[in-house]
Amino acid sequence: MWNRNFMFRSTEATPLKESENELFHDTDPAMDSSGLQLERFLSVWIQGDGEGETPRTFTNMYVRTATLDFQKRVGFLQPLQGRSHQIKQMLTPGQKEFLRQWLATMAPRAWEATDDHFKMLFEVE
Repeated sequence: MWNRNFMFRSTEATPLKESENELFHDTDPAMDSSGLQLERFLSVWIQGDGEGETPRTFTNMYVRTATLDFQKRVGFLQPLQGRSHQIKQMLTPGQKEFLRQWLATMAPRAWEATDDHFKMLFEVE
């Protein structure tokens, strides 16, 4: 299975260099949000068939919200959402466009082999 994570600040269209695992690996769950300077993020996981760095087709996408206080190294990760209508509502038009372009450019053969149902997740309404 091939997978890739993109971490976006909640309203930005370009992802961070760090993945969800890198940002949240050494953080503790926040028990109380009082006194925290939480920044909001969207974590996007894309899965596909393939090995290593080369997908053959893209199959699934999951999105979740996250918050992180960089100073205190605490945050919240919400459960993953995988339903089409949830994903479409959570992603901004800029994030959808970035992801669609990245997938089509990074692996054009996989993008062409991908089911239209998956591609519809990137339509801007």
